[in-house]
Amino acid sequence: MQTTAVEFYSEGDLLSAIWRTPDTAGPYRSIVQGPGWLGLKDAKLYVRYHEALVAAGFAVLIFDYRGFGDSAGDRGILSPSRQLQDLVNAVTYLTTRGDVIADAIGVFGTGGTGGGNAVLLAGVDDRVKAAVSQVPVADGTDWLHRMRQEHEWLAFLASLEEDRKLRVTTGAGRLVHPREEIMVPTPERRATTIKADVDDRIPSAISLASAEEILAYRPIDAAKGLTTPLMVIGVEGDATTPTDHAEALYAAARGPKELIMQRHTTHYAAYDRYWEQTTPRIVDWFDRYVRPAHVRISTTLLPEAGEIRQNMEAPQ
Repeated sequence: MQTTAVEFYSEGDLLSAIWRTPDTAGPYRSIVQGPGWLGLKDAKLYVRYHEALVAAGFAVLIFDYRGFGDSAGDRGILSPSRQLQDLVNAVTYLTTRGDVIADAIGVFGTGGTGGGNAVLLAGVDDRVKAAVSQVPVADGTDWLHRMRQEHEWLAFLASLEEDRKLRVTTGAGRLVHPREEIMVPTPERRATTIKADVDDRIPSAISLASAEEILAYRPIDAAKGLTTPLMVIGVEGDATTPTDHAEALYAAARGPKELIMQRHTTHYAAYDRYWEQTTPRIVDWFDRYVRPAHVRISTTLLPEAGEIRQNMEAPQ
């Protein structure tokens, strides 16, 4: 596997990315990934997925969102809408590369908003031929609510209202730690070392106003009209990203879809425990659906189910 540092612009800010390719020459079918909640492109957690995809002949682009890691942009903002822009721009960047098959691009996302962002990208960008969403958030309001007891939730909403007033009267709101005061970490998150290699480099002070965007975060709405092939991977009894979020995304999607539910484990432990079982299925999903559109097949089995589209490569 070849690993190269690359850069591209998103809305005027220079983004830092890693481009992983097979040792053989392209052009390649490609997978784009934006990191998960508070993740960074060089997290060791992602490497083994990329190795498996590259071994199957794919190239992988993973990048730091604006304001994160080595990318430019405001360090004080955590914005899912900006992250979606960054993902769309990443797809456009791939289409500019001579070593990429421009109509054979998929998206992989894992970890909370990482999984949700994969669904959102597939919903807005027809250039994406398939998506894999692992342990996703489907509804930001429900996600933040379920982290808190009811009195804590009401206090949180009150703090957002006070911050709105502060911003309009002083021009600036409160800064908070995103993992402590927006997302509330579970005991497992506090104990795990699976992201220890990047934990000390995530933004530690962002605007509380960023929580407003998380409350409005709704990949479930995108899934309801999604005909792009979607694989969803969840964890049964997940205390970090609720199991029913993964189930809801799967149920809502209208195109080819598959749900993998990992049992007898936990959110963070599942990455290690079932990696060998889930990764070949991820690779197979992309191999099946991320193909050039030499022949496009449109199928309608039931009118209420909508149209399913598939792409087929021409034989060599």
